Parts: sequence; C-alpha cells; structure tokens
Amino acid sequence: MLPNSDWRFIICHRPGHIQDSRLSAVNILFLQARYPDDPVREEERASFAARAQLPIDAIACHDLLQGPPNLSMLGEYQALMIGGSGDFNVSLRDLPEFETTLGFLRDIVDLGFPTFASCFGFQLMVQALGGEIIADPEKMEVGAFAVRLSTEGEADELFGNMPASFAAQFGHKERAAILPDEVVNLASTQLCPYQAFRIPGKPIWATQFHPELTADENRFRFSRYLRIYGKTMSAEEQAQTLEAFTPSPETERLIPLFLQIIANYKG
Repeated sequence: MLPNSDWRFIICHRPGHIQDSRLSAVNILFLQARYPDDPVREEERASFAARAQLPIDAIACHDLLQGPPNLSMLGEYQALMIGGSGDFNVSLRDLPEFETTLGFLRDIVDLGFPTFASCFGFQLMVQALGGEIIADPEKMEVGAFAVRLSTEGEADELFGNMPASFAAQFGHKERAAILPDEVVNLASTQLCPYQAFRIPGKPIWATQFHPELTADENRFRFSRYLRIYGKTMSAEEQAQTLEAFTPSPETERLIPLFLQIIANYKG
C-alpha cells in the first residue's frame, strides 16, 4: 500500500505543454461529490489539472453536496468537468439534491456546453438522460483494464485519436445497464459493454474509466477507499487488486485532446 503521509509525489505533469495559445487562459468548472474532510477532494482536482496540463488554479471546484451550480456561472468557464465519488451511489440516489443535479445535467446537454465526465460523472449523465445505472459488484472493475473502441468510437472526433484497444484506470462498483437513446456508445471492456459515450454533434463526452488518473494515483485512491471496497472484497482480493494497477499512458491524452477540440469549436 502507498504511504498516507504525502500523496503529492504521485501528481506530476507529463513532459510538454498544450500548444494551442487559445488554451492558455482556460478555466474549468469542476463538479465534485465528496465530503469536506475527504482528502481525495484536493487530490482529484490535482489529477485533473495535471492531465489537462493546466495550473491547478484553472480548476474551480463546486461541491455537489450543496446542489448543482447555477447555469449563469457557466459564462465564466470554457468547460465543465465532473469527477468521481467515494461515498455516493447513483443507483441509491443518495447524493444530496440528486434530482436537481440530474436536471442541471440535462440543461447542460440542451445547451451543448463543453463537458467531460468520468466515473461517477459518467453515471450521473447516464441516469440524467434516461439510462439506467445499477449496482453490480460481480462486474466491479478496480485497477487497469483493456478498453476496446466500438466502430463509432474509432470514428469519433475525440476517441478516434486513440488506439482501437488501450489500457485505462478503473474504480467502480456500479455500471450502466442501459444507455440513453440519445448518446453514442464509444467503448467497452470484457466485463461492461458501456464505457464511454458522446452526445452526437455536441462537445460532450463521458467515460466510466478515469483518464485523469495514472496507475500510481489510482492505486493510492484505492488505498484511500479500502473502507468502502472492503465491504465487497476479502483481504486477499484487496491485496491482489493493489498489485493490479498497471500504466495506462494512452488515456492521459484524452483530456488534453478534449480541450483542443473545444478550442476549435470556439474558434
């Protein structure tokens, strides 16, 4: 298990910078569903900033435990991102202001506001748009797993830049059983048929996996939440899982590519 004393050693920028000057002043509104004393709140923000190749001050956090932000706030930002959640479950609808948050996400889609959602954010989007999220511990994915693009994924504006098959970081106990009619399924794994989608014609994507996390960050995240995973995993399974976090360098391209795409949308 990784040490608990200092997580910052695993947060690092990859070499190079986003080349498009239009991204130099990008500000992102970042939605989180984590308790105030959860250290993952700030760790998650740092991971998104690192993968986006942006200063951490460019990621403005909003606490979904207080309900969704006002739509009027969007004028201050170039994109919306939605992160994960350690303690809340879409299938249980136990997030405070759950229905209000789903309504906000439907409004985001109607507006076509640039959005990238991962894990819990993916699940919220699926539920908001008429799909179904279920608890399925038997198909839990924690660690690195192979993702395969669909035909639509290979032709997608964002995912078409990825290999047909690539490793990605996972950490979920719930999954999409039914995707909304209006989205396009882009990817699957051996265990779960729905791992990424896009809203056709709009700069809105969501992934069940975590492109914002490296293998070390994901392993550390798992160690943070052993109290939760311990409810469904034996001590032996937990130990085996800690050894299963392998690199997924291809997915680290997704968030910078998303930002490049929305820069082109805005011209």
